[in-house]
Amino acid sequence: MLGAIAGDVIGAIFEHCPTKREDFALFHIMSKFTDDSVLTVAVAAAIMDNDDYAGKIQYFAARYPIRGYGGMFTEWITQKDPKPYNSFGN
Repeated sequence: MLGAIAGDVIGAIFEHCPTKREDFALFHIMSKFTDDSVLTVAVAAAIMDNDDYAGKIQYFAARYPIRGYGGMFTEWITQKDPKPYNSFGN
């Protein structure tokens, strides 16, 4: 978990500008956690709480908005009875 979240935060600044360099600061002033961390924590919470995955994902995504979710997913998180929608992302 910690490694996945650290990798997300460290790599977030390179998401749209990939680099092959190895001499970069691990934590940049622009570093932040993204939808990847939010959804990883949500799934882990659902497993640990033996809870509904969709409900837990909606809860965490609503608590941490504007983290890079796709447009269709952003709509999905507000639905009362969410259904699969063939997403290519979240």
